[in-house]
Amino acid sequence: MRTTTFSDLTAPASNVILGLMRIDPLSDTEIQTLVGTARDAGITFFDHADVYGGTPHFCEKRFGDAIRFSPSERENVILQSKVGIRDGFWDFSHDHIVESVNESLEALRVDHLDILLLHRPDALVEPDEVARAFDELKAAGKVTSFGISNHTPLQVDLLKKSVTQPLIVNQVQLSITHANLITAGVSANMKGLDQSIDRDNGILDYSRINDITLQAWSPFQKGFFDGVFLGDRETYADLNDVIDELAAKYSVAPEAIAVAWITRHPAHMQVVLGTTNPQRVKNSAAGSELPLTREEWYRLFTAAGHLLP
Repeated sequence: MRTTTFSDLTAPASNVILGLMRIDPLSDTEIQTLVGTARDAGITFFDHADVYGGTPHFCEKRFGDAIRFSPSERENVILQSKVGIRDGFWDFSHDHIVESVNESLEALRVDHLDILLLHRPDALVEPDEVARAFDELKAAGKVTSFGISNHTPLQVDLLKKSVTQPLIVNQVQLSITHANLITAGVSANMKGLDQSIDRDNGILDYSRINDITLQAWSPFQKGFFDGVFLGDRETYADLNDVIDELAAKYSVAPEAIAVAWITRHPAHMQVVLGTTNPQRVKNSAAGSELPLTREEWYRLFTAAGHLLP
């Protein structure tokens, strides 16, 4: 498993992350098996959010009830959570951020989060309030590092007018087929080509310039929660043909090829898995450091329907 190092974190960060969005119906034993499989595959990174589950912090509590890390185990994993989505509105106020983190710690049964992300942009954000909340949480030892999710470069710059804590992560949707943040740059300056429209305001290049690690959520989704492209031969026959060919070449499952397409990128992105199937976790983790060639990477790119002008 390929890992990276974040300056304030002691544990190595695997480039494949297990997301816990869907664990609410699982038993403690099933959660333990899922997390154990991830750990055996080399995954050190676990992603939560206060909104996951039927009620606030529900999935965090399910995780905390099922998984009790020993002190040494806790030192070797990274726990990340997100804040800001509430029932019918978004909230980056100082009080909500601090209150939600305290509730996350209680639910997870830990004394600190390694990384806290602002979940989705709050149109009413006041950067001074975010900065005050982050500074208090950092000083209290409740959060080690901070980041954002689904934020554009200008939204990040707005936060940075007040926020002095480094923003080290931006979690965004990315898959072979939902790849706007990559495809727009490939077809830059091409009039009349829909692919050349930059809908993400240069997130990819901005993140590389500013040392922000991109975390790719929904790595197997066709679009925005449109179902998976793996095995969809009605819409993505050519892509699945190439994926199956490369899976056979590298003796891995198709999931590994989809993961490798993301991890092969020189931006050193991480991939967030949303599955609760232990075998799919194992299959996907095999793509962590798969050495796709440039030709193979671009074959997948064009087979997905993206253009090389």
